[in-house]
Amino acid sequence: MSNDSLSQFRAFRDREHRVAMATLVSATGSTSSIVGAKTFVGEAGEIVGAVTIGGCLDARAAEASDRVLRTGSAELVDIALADEDAWDLGLGCGGTVRLLVEAVDFGGRAHPAVAAYAIAERAVAKGRRALVIGALLDAGPRLVVDADGARSGSLGDAAVDARVAALALDGARTGPRVVRDDTSGREYFVECFAPPVTAVVYGGGEVAVVLTRLARELGIRTVVVDARARYATRARFPLADEIRVGDPGAVAAELPATAQTFVVIVSHDYKFELPVLRHALRSPVGYVGLMSSRTRGAKLREVLAGEGFTAEELARLHTPIGLRIGARTPAEVAVSIAAELVAVRAGQAPRA
Repeated sequence: MSNDSLSQFRAFRDREHRVAMATLVSATGSTSSIVGAKTFVGEAGEIVGAVTIGGCLDARAAEASDRVLRTGSAELVDIALADEDAWDLGLGCGGTVRLLVEAVDFGGRAHPAVAAYAIAERAVAKGRRALVIGALLDAGPRLVVDADGARSGSLGDAAVDARVAALALDGARTGPRVVRDDTSGREYFVECFAPPVTAVVYGGGEVAVVLTRLARELGIRTVVVDARARYATRARFPLADEIRVGDPGAVAAELPATAQTFVVIVSHDYKFELPVLRHALRSPVGYVGLMSSRTRGAKLREVLAGEGFTAEELARLHTPIGLRIGARTPAEVAVSIAAELVAVRAGQAPRA
């Protein structure tokens, strides 16, 4: 479940007594990007979310959801795909996808998922990762595990909880997936939640203006930093999550620096770029990108190398920033940068 799905689940919880939740738990030959997608169907017929980008399975997910709402019994639904549907899903050829469809009650005897997702939501709000685990053939009980291994809830047996938690943590960064407990022979679905990526954008020009709008749609938080008060304004950046006016180097030293922090420098001014780079390249941020030409980027690397920065540290700098799409206008450059941030968030190496 993505953070968006958490919000959708909460919205149903606040206004309905019951909802069907269909989760795509596996797909033959797929990438992990589609696994974990959800569709919610309310008792009044409202449908929110999608289990596929192209929508080729959503009608079948809705049908199964209606059936589960009538019977109250969870279903594990295998759907064979024709070749054209497989291509829509990003699969190389026809295959099989598996949906777990559950009826979730929000009332007095609430479904265990209600408490589990509430715990996960609180963890994300505090900047922590959380895993929510449920058995495929016994939809209901949930186990929540945080990044340190602390557990909440249960799958019904303490020994099973310990084994499955270890399996989930062993690959906590690989995304939603099915794990198998060889001792019991049972399979469990692991959902992964993490705080959203925060892009700290240094420079308040037009590229930054468009980038903050795109980032909001992509679920990326943005912090805009500029030394010029007339550029770093709420009127120019209505969708930025935070705006900082001040010396960029000083702000860089103050802001949190984690693997979920992406540094985006679009100021195009040495006196602002170098102080930020000096901090970012020796911090644990997940990405550092600079808007510049290759020649100018090489000169900046030379300056930093002369200050003692190692080849490994300098290799963390990606410039020119953005995927190569032939971008020319500020809006096009912003699109290329946003695309690179999505690639990095998905675990793909950006092209320097």
